[in-house]
Amino acid sequence: MSKILLAIRSQGFTVGGIVTREVKVNGKREGFDIVDLKTERSGRLAAINQKTGPPVGKYRISLSALEEIGARAMSTSISESDLIACDEIGPMELCSPEFKRAIVSALRSSKPMLGVLHMRLNDPLIREARNMPESEIFEVTLDNRDSLDKVVASLILPLLRGST
Repeated sequence: MSKILLAIRSQGFTVGGIVTREVKVNGKREGFDIVDLKTERSGRLAAINQKTGPPVGKYRISLSALEEIGARAMSTSISESDLIACDEIGPMELCSPEFKRAIVSALRSSKPMLGVLHMRLNDPLIREARNMPESEIFEVTLDNRDSLDKVVASLILPLLRGST
């Protein structure tokens, strides 16, 4: 997603929303941070050594980070950004009803949205995103992962320029 966002920004468009980043300690994944794309504010979304929060696999989710950073970033991106981005909408992110509401608002807004969806989840929010008439779904594979960023950017940029 970072290459797509760089291409969008290089054309003068603003991007809001969130990305998640792995947190590694001594080469081992210890958790994930959530980052507001507009403000760069970040917080620990999930960690293996976190004592509270909903469990997802070996991690516990910080609902406060998900809501204070994630939901806020998604909500403000609707009014303050040209493109809304969410990497990703998966099991961790779906732990928060507030975050889910912010995603639904973003999906239903008039702004273009770039999202990474967890393929195997059967959640109403994921189904809504997949089934929107204007959605384009791409599966990242070993064969296309190095060229997919150019394809996706070439579809988003005309939308942002106001032509299709």
